[in-house]
Amino acid sequence: MTTTRKIALEEHFMAPGFQEYTAMFFDKIDTANQDDLAARLDDFDRLRLEEMDRHGIETVVLSQSGPSVQAEADTARAIRRARENNEYLAERMAPHGDRYAGFATLAMQDPKAAADELEYAVRELGFKGSLINGHSNGVYYDDPAYDVFWERMQDLDVPLYLHPINPWKEVDSMRGHPELAGAVWGWGVETGTHALRLLFGGVFDRFPNLKIILGHMGEGLPFMRWRFDSRFPVYAQGVSLDLPPSQYFGRNIVITTSGVCSAPTLMAAIGEMGEDAVLFSVDYPYESTELAARFIEEAPISDAVREKVCRGNAKRLLKL
Repeated sequence: MTTTRKIALEEHFMAPGFQEYTAMFFDKIDTANQDDLAARLDDFDRLRLEEMDRHGIETVVLSQSGPSVQAEADTARAIRRARENNEYLAERMAPHGDRYAGFATLAMQDPKAAADELEYAVRELGFKGSLINGHSNGVYYDDPAYDVFWERMQDLDVPLYLHPINPWKEVDSMRGHPELAGAVWGWGVETGTHALRLLFGGVFDRFPNLKIILGHMGEGLPFMRWRFDSRFPVYAQGVSLDLPPSQYFGRNIVITTSGVCSAPTLMAAIGEMGEDAVLFSVDYPYESTELAARFIEEAPISDAVREKVCRGNAKRLLKL
């Protein structure tokens, strides 16, 4: 099998003490897998690099495993722990040169503090953006109070990876079906809805150069672009946008392949988003690097498009 050089963007680690946040979903995984995942999340120097080398991944962008400080109820503690996380990551990445890049953890409970931490992480630690695990204790970021954060992020010209989290409250339609509430379905619904709140809340009109990354083939949103354009004018409810909803995809929203190793889905995503807006990822260590690499190598796309998805788009977006 031909090996295309790759950059992966949704790749996780565990900072010391952050297990207290992860327990809300980690405990649902069977014990044998928990032990393996814990070992891989803690590793920077051997297991991860070996996996990367086997499958042609030249760089991974590391981010704290969810839900991180988004689940912290104490805002001051969230701010402090975000800084601890980011400095720990910078320290662990340093011996490995350009094999690792970083996405900052941010305490979005305080928009100004989050903006300041993002600037510190980008300017002082060399991070390439941030990864945010959805809402912070039920607060979503289309609220105008977050404009101070979005303005700073736009000025820094770095992306935000919007990663899944549990809904703030149980969703009635999933009551009695815990198998649906998490990664199988509920996380995608939660995260896709949050992204649509940003879009229909006018965040991308106020800050047209923002870049939001969605994993898992865009949490299903790219395949609804036509219907968004069709139904929004009919059910606008007083909301107005500068562009048809579909036009924010590719301009402001880009997607990764993390956790969806389906060639037909990839081809449809490229068809909807364009070949410059789809990026390779694994979701390590929760998904198989081998499977993800084989999928992208064997997908029936041209070598030129494969190079963009595997590497070129990430280099451009993250300035690698």
